[in-house]
This record gives sequence, structure tokens and C-alpha cells, in this order.
Amino acid sequence: MDSCSAGPSPGIIKPICILDDDSSVLSSLQQLLDSDGFEAWTFDSPDRFLAYAQEHSVKLAILDVWMPETNGIEVQERLHELSPDTQVIVITGREESTIRAAALAGGAFAFLVKPFEDEAFLALVRGALGEAA
Repeated sequence: MDSCSAGPSPGIIKPICILDDDSSVLSSLQQLLDSDGFEAWTFDSPDRFLAYAQEHSVKLAILDVWMPETNGIEVQERLHELSPDTQVIVITGREESTIRAAALAGGAFAFLVKPFEDEAFLALVRGALGEAA
């Protein structure tokens, strides 16, 4: 499920990219962001997401921690090498203090444990994008 394969049309605001191996999470976050006026692109593969990020400007990435191919902290590190200005929100289904610490030390704007409140998530997205909450 890679709804970002073609990339955004020229002149469109830089999209928010969501990386998660769970299609239901991708769908619900995309719908939530779209309903709040954001353009959201989804990726279920770290490699496809990083290939996209290498070729396109990404303002904000929402990264799941636990995925079969790699983990979100490794993706965050690789993304930072490709695009140091990209903001990152890390999401996970299980709280682990070492993972939280690694994400935040790696420059993540926020770290959220699923499930989370829609409004709290949107407030973090706005903050990461430098918009008033």
C-alpha cells in the first residue's frame, strides 16, 4: 500500500508521509490528516519511503517503530542523513523507554504510543509543521 509512488503534483504543498506496516493505521491516519486539510501520503515499506524521501522534499514524516523489515528508529536515522530538516513524529504500539529515548535523541519532534487521541495527534502535527495549534 504505497499511495505515494507517483509523488505529489508540482506546486502542491509538501506532503506528510506516514510509514507503518499496518494498513488500518495508514488508512485511519491518512483520513484524519486529510479531514484536517493536510495532504498525507502512505507507505508500508521503509525502503519505498526512503527512496521517495531521497527524491522529494518531505516536511513531516510519521514513522512506526516496529516493522518487519527494520524499525522506525533506523528509518529515522537514515531519513536524517537524507533530509536533516524533515520533522519526525514516532508512533508505536508499545511503550519502551529506551526506544522513546532513542527517538527523541535522534531528533524526533514527538513520540506517541498507539492508540492516541486524534486532537492530540493533530496538535503535534501542527506543531511539527510550525503551525498554530
